[in-house]
Amino acid sequence: MEAAVSLPRLNEPAPDFEQNSTQGPIKLSSYRGKWVVLFSHPADFTPVCTTELSEFARRSPEFEKLGVQLIGLSIDSVYSHIAWIRNMEQHFGVKVKYPLLADLDMKVAQKYGMIHPGASSTATVRCVFVIDDEGMLKAMIYYPLTNGRSVNEVLRIVQSLQTSKKQGVATPEGWKPGDKVIQPPPLTLEDAEKRVKDKTLDVTDWYFSKKQL
Repeated sequence: MEAAVSLPRLNEPAPDFEQNSTQGPIKLSSYRGKWVVLFSHPADFTPVCTTELSEFARRSPEFEKLGVQLIGLSIDSVYSHIAWIRNMEQHFGVKVKYPLLADLDMKVAQKYGMIHPGASSTATVRCVFVIDDEGMLKAMIYYPLTNGRSVNEVLRIVQSLQTSKKQGVATPEGWKPGDKVIQPPPLTLEDAEKRVKDKTLDVTDWYFSKKQL
Protein backbone atom coordinates (compact mmCIF):
# COMPACT_ATOMS: atom_id res chain seq x y z
CA MET A 1 0.00 0.00 0.00
CA GLU A 2 1.39 3.40 -1.01
CA ALA A 3 2.19 5.87 1.77
CA ALA A 4 -0.07 8.91 1.91
CA VAL A 5 1.31 12.07 0.31
CA SER A 6 2.22 14.59 2.99
CA LEU A 7 0.92 18.06 2.10
CA PRO A 8 1.73 21.41 3.68
CA ARG A 9 -1.20 23.24 5.24
CA LEU A 10 -2.74 26.61 4.52
CA ASN A 11 -2.06 29.51 6.91
CA GLU A 12 0.98 27.72 8.33
CA PRO A 13 4.63 28.55 7.56
CA ALA A 14 5.64 27.31 4.10
CA PRO A 15 8.32 24.60 4.47
CA ASP A 16 11.71 26.24 4.08
CA PHE A 17 14.28 24.80 1.69
CA GLU A 18 17.66 25.49 0.15
CA GLN A 19 18.23 24.10 -3.34
CA ASN A 20 20.33 24.68 -6.43
CA SER A 21 18.74 26.60 -9.30
CA THR A 22 19.52 28.22 -12.64
CA GLN A 23 20.42 31.33 -10.62
CA GLY A 24 22.56 29.58 -8.03
CA PRO A 25 21.54 28.26 -4.59
CA ILE A 26 18.14 29.51 -3.40
CA LYS A 27 16.77 29.59 0.13
CA LEU A 28 13.05 30.23 0.40
CA SER A 29 13.29 32.20 3.64
CA SER A 30 15.63 34.71 1.95
CA TYR A 31 12.58 36.03 0.06
CA ARG A 32 10.83 37.10 3.27
CA GLY A 33 9.21 40.48 2.59
CA LYS A 34 8.13 39.40 -0.90
CA TRP A 35 5.35 37.11 -2.02
CA VAL A 36 6.45 33.88 -3.72
CA VAL A 37 4.72 31.72 -6.33
CA LEU A 38 6.43 28.32 -6.28
CA PHE A 39 5.27 26.08 -9.11
CA SER A 40 6.37 22.64 -10.23
CA HIS A 41 6.28 21.03 -13.67
CA PRO A 42 6.68 17.33 -14.55
CA ALA A 43 9.78 17.54 -16.75
CA ASP A 44 11.91 19.77 -18.96
CA PHE A 45 11.46 19.62 -22.75
CA THR A 46 7.81 18.56 -22.52
CA PRO A 47 5.16 20.41 -24.56
CA VAL A 48 2.56 21.33 -21.93
CA CYS A 49 5.25 22.52 -19.52
CA THR A 50 6.83 24.60 -22.28
CA THR A 51 3.55 26.48 -22.80
CA GLU A 52 3.28 27.15 -19.07
CA LEU A 53 6.82 28.34 -18.44
CA SER A 54 6.74 30.48 -21.58
CA GLU A 55 3.56 32.21 -20.39
CA PHE A 56 4.93 32.72 -16.88
CA ALA A 57 7.95 34.33 -18.57
CA ARG A 58 5.76 36.63 -20.69
CA ARG A 59 3.66 37.64 -17.68
CA SER A 60 6.52 37.94 -15.19
CA PRO A 61 6.46 41.79 -15.23
CA GLU A 62 2.87 41.63 -13.91
CA PHE A 63 3.98 39.42 -11.02
CA GLU A 64 6.95 41.71 -10.34
CA LYS A 65 4.59 44.70 -10.00
CA LEU A 66 2.80 42.78 -7.24
CA GLY A 67 6.08 42.11 -5.42
CA VAL A 68 5.98 38.43 -6.35
CA GLN A 69 8.99 36.19 -6.93
CA LEU A 70 8.32 33.33 -9.36
CA ILE A 71 10.20 30.07 -8.70
CA GLY A 72 9.86 27.02 -10.94
CA LEU A 73 10.84 23.45 -10.05
CA SER A 74 11.20 19.98 -11.50
CA ILE A 75 13.27 16.88 -10.84
CA ASP A 76 15.80 17.77 -13.55
CA SER A 77 19.39 18.96 -13.46
CA VAL A 78 20.56 22.56 -13.72
CA TYR A 79 22.11 21.64 -17.09
CA SER A 80 18.76 20.42 -18.40
CA HIS A 81 17.05 23.57 -17.13
CA ILE A 82 19.63 25.80 -18.81
CA ALA A 83 19.31 23.96 -22.12
CA TRP A 84 15.51 24.17 -21.98
CA ILE A 85 15.51 27.88 -21.14
CA ARG A 86 17.81 28.52 -24.10
CA ASN A 87 15.56 26.40 -26.31
CA MET A 88 12.44 28.35 -25.29
CA GLU A 89 14.18 31.62 -26.08
CA GLN A 90 15.22 30.27 -29.48
CA HIS A 91 11.86 28.78 -30.50
CA PHE A 92 9.29 30.81 -28.56
CA GLY A 93 11.01 34.17 -28.19
CA VAL A 94 10.78 34.38 -24.40
CA LYS A 95 13.41 34.90 -21.74
CA VAL A 96 12.84 32.93 -18.55
CA LYS A 97 14.24 35.35 -15.98
CA TYR A 98 12.92 33.61 -12.88
CA PRO A 99 14.92 30.72 -11.31
CA LEU A 100 14.20 27.04 -11.90
CA LEU A 101 15.05 24.76 -8.99
CA ALA A 102 16.94 21.58 -9.84
CA ASP A 103 15.29 19.28 -7.30
CA LEU A 104 17.18 16.11 -8.22
CA ASP A 105 17.11 14.75 -4.66
CA MET A 106 13.37 15.53 -4.42
CA LYS A 107 13.81 17.33 -1.09
CA VAL A 108 11.52 20.21 -2.03
CA ALA A 109 9.08 17.96 -3.89
CA GLN A 110 8.67 15.75 -0.81
CA LYS A 111 8.19 18.71 1.55
CA TYR A 112 5.43 20.12 -0.65
CA GLY A 113 3.71 16.86 -1.60
CA MET A 114 4.51 17.24 -5.30
CA ILE A 115 5.02 13.51 -5.96
CA HIS A 116 1.74 11.66 -6.50
CA PRO A 117 2.48 7.98 -7.25
CA GLY A 118 -0.90 7.51 -8.92
CA ALA A 119 0.13 10.09 -11.52
CA SER A 120 3.87 9.38 -11.68
CA SER A 121 6.54 8.15 -9.32
CA THR A 122 9.30 9.94 -11.23
CA ALA A 123 7.83 13.38 -11.95
CA THR A 124 6.23 16.19 -10.00
CA VAL A 125 2.60 16.97 -10.75
CA ARG A 126 1.63 20.54 -11.65
CA CYS A 127 1.47 22.35 -8.31
CA VAL A 128 1.19 26.03 -7.46
CA PHE A 129 1.94 27.37 -3.98
CA VAL A 130 1.33 31.01 -3.10
CA ILE A 131 3.39 32.16 -0.11
CA ASP A 132 2.89 35.58 1.44
CA ASP A 133 5.49 38.14 2.49
CA GLU A 134 5.64 36.64 5.99
CA GLY A 135 6.38 33.14 4.71
CA MET A 136 2.86 31.80 5.28
CA LEU A 137 1.30 29.41 2.79
CA LYS A 138 -1.88 31.08 1.49
CA ALA A 139 -3.00 28.95 -1.48
CA MET A 140 -2.32 25.57 -3.13
CA ILE A 141 -3.49 24.43 -6.56
CA TYR A 142 -2.86 20.96 -8.05
CA TYR A 143 -3.26 19.95 -11.69
CA PRO A 144 -2.75 16.60 -13.45
CA LEU A 145 0.15 15.94 -15.80
CA THR A 146 -2.03 16.24 -18.89
CA ASN A 147 -3.56 19.68 -18.37
CA GLY A 148 -1.85 23.03 -18.32
CA ARG A 149 -2.46 25.74 -15.75
CA SER A 150 -3.95 29.18 -16.37
CA VAL A 151 -1.39 31.88 -15.61
CA ASN A 152 -4.30 34.32 -15.57
CA GLU A 153 -5.80 32.41 -12.64
CA VAL A 154 -2.49 32.30 -10.74
CA LEU A 155 -2.15 36.06 -11.17
CA ARG A 156 -5.77 36.59 -10.12
CA ILE A 157 -5.49 34.53 -6.94
CA VAL A 158 -2.35 36.45 -5.92
CA GLN A 159 -4.19 39.75 -6.41
CA SER A 160 -7.16 38.39 -4.47
CA LEU A 161 -5.03 37.13 -1.58
CA GLN A 162 -3.10 40.39 -1.35
CA THR A 163 -6.37 42.35 -1.27
CA SER A 164 -7.80 40.12 1.47
CA LYS A 165 -4.68 40.46 3.60
CA LYS A 166 -4.36 44.22 3.19
CA GLN A 167 -8.05 45.14 3.46
CA GLY A 168 -9.41 42.43 5.78
CA VAL A 169 -12.08 41.41 3.27
CA ALA A 170 -13.08 38.36 1.24
CA THR A 171 -13.50 38.19 -2.54
CA PRO A 172 -16.37 36.61 -4.48
CA GLU A 173 -16.21 34.10 -7.31
CA GLY A 174 -14.19 35.35 -10.28
CA TRP A 175 -13.16 38.54 -8.45
CA LYS A 176 -10.77 40.86 -10.29
CA PRO A 177 -9.20 44.15 -9.15
CA GLY A 178 -11.84 46.87 -9.33
CA ASP A 179 -14.73 44.53 -8.49
CA LYS A 180 -16.62 44.84 -5.22
CA VAL A 181 -15.31 42.82 -2.28
CA ILE A 182 -17.25 40.97 0.41
CA GLN A 183 -17.42 42.42 3.90
CA PRO A 184 -16.99 39.69 6.53
CA PRO A 185 -20.37 38.85 8.15
CA PRO A 186 -21.13 40.08 11.67
CA LEU A 187 -20.62 37.73 14.60
CA THR A 188 -23.29 38.97 16.99
CA LEU A 189 -27.03 39.55 16.74
CA GLU A 190 -26.53 43.22 17.59
CA ASP A 191 -24.02 43.67 14.77
CA ALA A 192 -26.29 41.80 12.36
CA GLU A 193 -29.08 44.28 13.10
CA LYS A 194 -26.67 47.16 12.49
CA ARG A 195 -25.42 45.60 9.26
CA VAL A 196 -28.82 45.57 7.52
CA LYS A 197 -29.07 49.32 8.20
CA ASP A 198 -25.54 50.16 7.02
CA LYS A 199 -25.88 52.56 4.09
CA THR A 200 -22.14 52.50 3.34
CA LEU A 201 -22.38 48.89 2.13
CA ASP A 202 -24.26 47.11 -0.65
CA VAL A 203 -26.32 44.91 1.72
CA THR A 204 -28.34 41.96 0.41
CA ASP A 205 -28.92 40.50 3.87
CA TRP A 206 -27.18 40.59 7.25
CA TYR A 207 -24.66 37.91 6.24
CA PHE A 208 -24.07 39.07 2.65
CA SER A 209 -22.77 42.54 1.88
CA LYS A 210 -20.31 44.00 -0.57
CA LYS A 211 -18.37 47.23 -0.84
CA GLN A 212 -16.18 49.06 -3.33
CA LEU A 213 -12.61 49.61 -2.23
